[in-house]
Amino acid sequence: MSFETVSQSRCFGGTQFVYRHVSRETGTPMRLAAFVPPQAAAGKVPVVWFLSGLTCTEENFTVKAGAQRMASELGLILVAPDTSPRGEGVPDDPEGAYDFGLGAGFYVDAVQEPWAKNYRMRSYLEQELPSLVADSLPADMGRQGIMGHSMGGHGALTIALRNPGRFKAVSAFSPIASPMNCPWGEKALSNYLGSDRSAWRDYDACALIESGARVPDLLIDQGTSDSFLESQLKPQLLEEACSRAGQPLTLRRQDGYDHSYFFIATFIEDHLRWHAERLG
Repeated sequence: MSFETVSQSRCFGGTQFVYRHVSRETGTPMRLAAFVPPQAAAGKVPVVWFLSGLTCTEENFTVKAGAQRMASELGLILVAPDTSPRGEGVPDDPEGAYDFGLGAGFYVDAVQEPWAKNYRMRSYLEQELPSLVADSLPADMGRQGIMGHSMGGHGALTIALRNPGRFKAVSAFSPIASPMNCPWGEKALSNYLGSDRSAWRDYDACALIESGARVPDLLIDQGTSDSFLESQLKPQLLEEACSRAGQPLTLRRQDGYDHSYFFIATFIEDHLRWHAERLG
């Protein structure tokens, strides 16, 4: 399947695309946003993935983070996929809660019904979508970085840890550090995967690091005024896991910042420069 162009707009000398395609993994139409910098006219350039958080689509990062200017300067493709399957017949939280179902795929391959048919975001992002990006965009797949926010920060960390060597740079804003140990994660993992907590470990960055998974280094920004800091995000658990394992980690606690895209927009330049240094 190839991408169908939904829209394209000139932006800082490059082009901001929104694409649609039919996914074999989710069995649904899927959308993604991709910014292609002007340097791509001369050949393939590095690609940085951004995974968004609860309730988000491909649009949130694309229109709120202000990342295109810096990606244009640094010569980076930015790919922002959706956070879950969508469409007719795709199951949602029966109570309409924001933290499960549509917009809350948690980047897992579900095994429980009725979620198993469509909620295959792990395979979608680890296998299907990279292949399509490689075929459709001027992306140097030997130079990939990945980052994300909140639920997407959890996704970025776990995808990188499960795929050693694929990503030369990994970072996150306010990630859910240990889904096994917070209400958001416990709800999602128990419903998608079942009650066997050993099956959850593949989707918990702290557990993966404890089991020996490693990435070259990590950059994490966390706002100190984030309303989810103590109950859901728990960066200290990641800090402790990395310290015990010798996993390099730069964890920056940013005074007064919250969970919003204002926080991301403030520090996105730091993250993109950090990725560009490692991607060459």
